[in-house]
Amino acid sequence: MNQLLKQAISTLIRMVLLLVGVSMVTFLLVISSPIDPIDAYVGAESNVSQEQRDNIAEYWGLNNPPVERYFTWLSNLIKGDMGTSISYQKPVTEILGSRFLASLTLMAVAWLLSGIFGFLLGVMSGAMQGSIFDKCVKALCFVLSSTPTFWIGLLFLMLFSVVLGWFPIGLSVPIGKLSSEVTLLERVHHLILPAFTLSITGISGIALHTRQKIIDVLKMDYVLFAKARGESKWTLIRRHGLRNIAIPAITLQFASISELFGGSVLAENVFSYPGLGSAASAAGLKGDVPLLLGIALCSVLFVFAGNLIANLLYGILNPQIREGGKLG
Repeated sequence: MNQLLKQAISTLIRMVLLLVGVSMVTFLLVISSPIDPIDAYVGAESNVSQEQRDNIAEYWGLNNPPVERYFTWLSNLIKGDMGTSISYQKPVTEILGSRFLASLTLMAVAWLLSGIFGFLLGVMSGAMQGSIFDKCVKALCFVLSSTPTFWIGLLFLMLFSVVLGWFPIGLSVPIGKLSSEVTLLERVHHLILPAFTLSITGISGIALHTRQKIIDVLKMDYVLFAKARGESKWTLIRRHGLRNIAIPAITLQFASISELFGGSVLAENVFSYPGLGSAASAAGLKGDVPLLLGIALCSVLFVFAGNLIANLLYGILNPQIREGGKLG
């Protein structure tokens, strides 16, 4: 019990330090940006007097020293106030609350698709090493890993939405409908193409890594001995291969959460999907410090939770693995 409590306290301390560090770096990057938040707020070509600009700067606290602005934000955060978004004119907590579920759904579906398809392709490719299927999978993975997410999204948008008309061009719900009137089927219909686009880039890493692990497992002595006894290749993979490659595959899959969050920014902008990614790009273009800091903290919590879940799953899949312990 004491060991469990120590691990919980250590995890909490690491999370707090990570949040503080990320917030400081994000704040420094945003205030160092050449974007003038006042010009972004009123419009670069608007005829606003200098007095009005000074009033706007004073209202948002932009005239205060950067250190004072950061610690003011930090003290308000401790009280539960993440500030007010300059670009959306709403509390940051309200924006995060309305957009987090949409982004979480998109990333969760994409994460599952990339893990499932990547793992299956890797297992089949490794089991059929040297075959035409194996060569096609490797070529496909190399192409996908070197292709930007936004380009894939634009390609899918033109093909499946514009040319074929199978999916809507954008948004998460049909235009002109109230949120209460939108059915689950309509939401899924709008979700399929962005989620599939976002999942594409994560497939290659899982597939190539799993393929190599399967090849290594099939060359081990105990597997060769089992094969000499008459066991088929797929039986060997099921009995001996899957357990050995499960932990590395889970490690890669949970490590890809941070990349998934970054890719969602591009995917959401291509498909006009109203999530945290599109809000982050809008906040960055307008120098919206409170909203960017809120999204940064949200992304850190998301990635940290994914890594924590991966550590917990290690012990379930292999009881010999314990944090800080030794392999038995």
